[in-house]
Amino acid sequence: MHCARARRMPGFAAFWAARRMRVRLEGAMPEGKGAFREVLPKQGQLSVEDAAGMVLCKPKVLPLKSVSLEKLEQLQRAAMEASRPPEGTAGPQPQP
Repeated sequence: MHCARARRMPGFAAFWAARRMRVRLEGAMPEGKGAFREVLPKQGQLSVEDAAGMVLCKPKVLPLKSVSLEKLEQLQRAAMEASRPPEGTAGPQPQP
């Protein structure tokens, strides 16, 4: 009878398996003042408190200058060179 009912109702077999496991676990739990009853909510979120530990990672090598700063300096150098007169020609002559 039990097997026929389990074949018709798939959740029924899982229910009985969970019940047998719970009975086995409850038998292994200590009784008395040191025993705590586990309470799991039927709905909502289940939260777990965990102490955060320190995790050591490899150090990351960071550039001394950012890519955008290097591009800006390169543009400034190009602007300075463009504003400078060519070396072969004389610049404006000083007026006496």
